[in-house]
Amino acid sequence: MSVSKQMDKMRSESNNITHNQDSIFDIIIAGAGCAGLSLLYGILKATELSHLRILVIDKSLQKSNDRTWCFWETEKGPYESIVCKQWNTISIHKNSFSKQLDTAPFVYKMIHGLDFYDFVMDFAKKSPNVFWQNAVISSIETENDKAVVYWEGGSAKASKVFSSILPIDALYTISQSATTKPFLWQHFKGVLVQFNVPVFNANVATLMDFNVNQNGATAFMYVLPLNENKALVEYTLFSNSLLKPKEYDVEIATYLAKNFANDPYQILHDEIGAIPMTMQSFAKSSNPIYVIGTLGNAVKSSTGYAFHFIQEQVKQIVADLINRSPIQTEIHKTRHQFYDAVLLYILHNNLMEGSEIFKRIFEKNKAATIFKFLSNTSNLWEDISIMRSLPTKIFLPAAIKVLFRRD
Repeated sequence: MSVSKQMDKMRSESNNITHNQDSIFDIIIAGAGCAGLSLLYGILKATELSHLRILVIDKSLQKSNDRTWCFWETEKGPYESIVCKQWNTISIHKNSFSKQLDTAPFVYKMIHGLDFYDFVMDFAKKSPNVFWQNAVISSIETENDKAVVYWEGGSAKASKVFSSILPIDALYTISQSATTKPFLWQHFKGVLVQFNVPVFNANVATLMDFNVNQNGATAFMYVLPLNENKALVEYTLFSNSLLKPKEYDVEIATYLAKNFANDPYQILHDEIGAIPMTMQSFAKSSNPIYVIGTLGNAVKSSTGYAFHFIQEQVKQIVADLINRSPIQTEIHKTRHQFYDAVLLYILHNNLMEGSEIFKRIFEKNKAATIFKFLSNTSNLWEDISIMRSLPTKIFLPAAIKVLFRRD
């Protein structure tokens, strides 16, 4: 049995709730993905909250390496020990345009999904106050001042429930519904490839290479080299609908053949996913049930970036728990939310090619300015610098349209 499987077995046998145990908790975390486990880790790291009794429920606590998260930071973060690779230089490509940008003072970092799951779950295993339930949740309801979570064969109550559960089919239904707010998907497939010979510049992360089939959308390739022979190569699109799995494979294979002269390689791992890009709200937080992650609108609607904003959401929730303040989960509440709405409107209505928008932004600005803008931490002058990169004749009418839109 592998070390990972042994740890999974230990977790599945440790602190599982039973019908003989008290099924009332301080907090229930519904969903053990990025948002749920980030919140669990944030709570456990806060000594003021060490007394809380927590139940984590997920349909599968046997985790796999189903995701890779990339993000930027200026300092060492809470997950520094599991960062598998980091870069100080990124590159952007579109037709003949090619530019490398120094990211300082930011560092662009990568974490493998399984490393993250193992890190948090192993840390939580040390706490006697954390309990686990492997189950598919059927409903979450309010009963008096408590929240009740139901699953087949059981239920549990808590003073507060934090849920990140929103099935992809439910998201797809929402995306197809009539609405005044645009809805796009950031969807992708990535493969971890290993060549027999050195082919990558391990010091440069290709953030966006638009020299790929656009498929009537905004499409680009990530190339994130772990070393000179190995890299995560990911075909990503912003569009109204998803592709069939084989369509991603064709584009990745074409890109590798075109850029690496048909050198032999093997695929070590693949991952596929879809993230909603929209100003729509999927659910509302209302005491004692709170929504987090994608369900709680943590995703940046204009780009699909999520990991950084999930961590910001966690910080806010943990602070509110410590201060015993009303829980606030909304994080996109600055002027940047308006910028997101305008950019999303332009992309959704094909008013300008997404590849040209991002090319112009990276062509005329420092990486640090762009990262701050995408992190919702830029100042007004930095915002103006970004906006000046783009044609007023397109963005001003779109901004007016969004400003006076009735939702």
